[in-house]
Amino acid sequence: MQQFEKVVAHYAPWMDEMSRVCIENNQIDPALYQKHNVKRGLRDIDGTGVVAGLTEISEINSFTVDENGNRVEKPGELFYRGIPIKDLVDGFMKEERFGFEETAYLLFFGDLPTKDQLDLFFKLLSDYRRLPESFVRDIIMKAPSTDMMNVIARSVLTLYSYDADPDNISISNVLRQSLQLLAQFPLLSTYGYQVYAHYHSDSSLIIHKPDPALSTAQNFLRLVRSNKKFTDLEARILDLCLVLHAEHGGGNNSTFTNHVVTSSGTDTYSAVAASLGSLKGPRHGGANVKVSKMFDDLKATTPCTDSAIRDYIARLLDKKAFDGAGLVYGIGHAVYSVSDPRADILREYAEKLANAKGLQADYEYYEKVARIAPEVIGEKRKMYKGVSANVDFYSGLIYTMLKIPTELYTPLFSVARIAGWGAHRIEELANRGKIIRPGYTAVAPHKPYLPLEDRG
Repeated sequence: MQQFEKVVAHYAPWMDEMSRVCIENNQIDPALYQKHNVKRGLRDIDGTGVVAGLTEISEINSFTVDENGNRVEKPGELFYRGIPIKDLVDGFMKEERFGFEETAYLLFFGDLPTKDQLDLFFKLLSDYRRLPESFVRDIIMKAPSTDMMNVIARSVLTLYSYDADPDNISISNVLRQSLQLLAQFPLLSTYGYQVYAHYHSDSSLIIHKPDPALSTAQNFLRLVRSNKKFTDLEARILDLCLVLHAEHGGGNNSTFTNHVVTSSGTDTYSAVAASLGSLKGPRHGGANVKVSKMFDDLKATTPCTDSAIRDYIARLLDKKAFDGAGLVYGIGHAVYSVSDPRADILREYAEKLANAKGLQADYEYYEKVARIAPEVIGEKRKMYKGVSANVDFYSGLIYTMLKIPTELYTPLFSVARIAGWGAHRIEELANRGKIIRPGYTAVAPHKPYLPLEDRG
């Protein structure tokens, strides 16, 4: 390894120079995108998505069209299999039940389960919530990573080798694989973190076994905490986060990635690993980590007054605060403008958790930023639509109050979203069309081939 590092160091100056060449020869004139009517990011100029497919799994609404054909923004709506997300949440919350298993059933099979169906599904996931013998020792504990998303992706790809029928893409086999991964993701993420904490932070190595009588949310808290203990409120709010993160239309980056990769006919493990690579990105699943770190910086440098927070947000936008990226993390969404329905739900329960834990001062910072940031962004940026707090804004706060390590924020997102990925993979396979391959317009000028001796 040391010899390889010497090789890397030797070529570092060349890499720096050739990186400059890469940038120089790969930058495309922004005006060409407009000239060729290219929908960058598959978005129209007004922010609406270019329709690339159909889905029955979930629906997102953020605007209506008036009689003159004008777009009118409205509070965001989210439906799982046609059921409003708020009605789904209110249903299991009022009955004081955990909702993630019910939600996963709905996403996979299209209808809410009966009590008997839900009991059987819960038992199936409990029975599947295990890893192959010695998997933790042989796979997770070998070459521990500093990023848990890479641990999960590597583990998922390795599980292919433990599957007796990995390449069979019949619906029954893919359903079995998807439900196994749904059950295994809490183990892959928490065990990956415990190994990381042991090797990189000199912590004790703690590997708890899941309890088959507990829900996904309960087991996650049991596995990540050294004493296995948690309150009912903590588990129910984490369960709520899982429900709200489980699915969000076929067009979000990681789910669309799953559709694209699935359309090639590849195996489930490869498709899920590709989605994990997408979700890891700070523009997607990694956003809640950025929210948490931004608030750490805000609280350390800024009093909790309207004027001070307004100034901090202005400096964020001017790239003079926090990470210099010019972004207010957790504010704004590619689809929603007036409100994100998931954030609206989480806001109420984040306040309950803050009151229960005596963290009202922290919650006040979030409330002020949620109110002030859209105003400042509107003043300083030219926008085609409004902005508001998104789901990452409050989930970051909740995970902080639950004392979940930041290294597990995005993996926890994947613990939920694997339900949506599995449902969409089955939908793609059940409606087998062409391989997804959008067109790209070439804009490089043609030039002749030069013999080696003539290239200067």
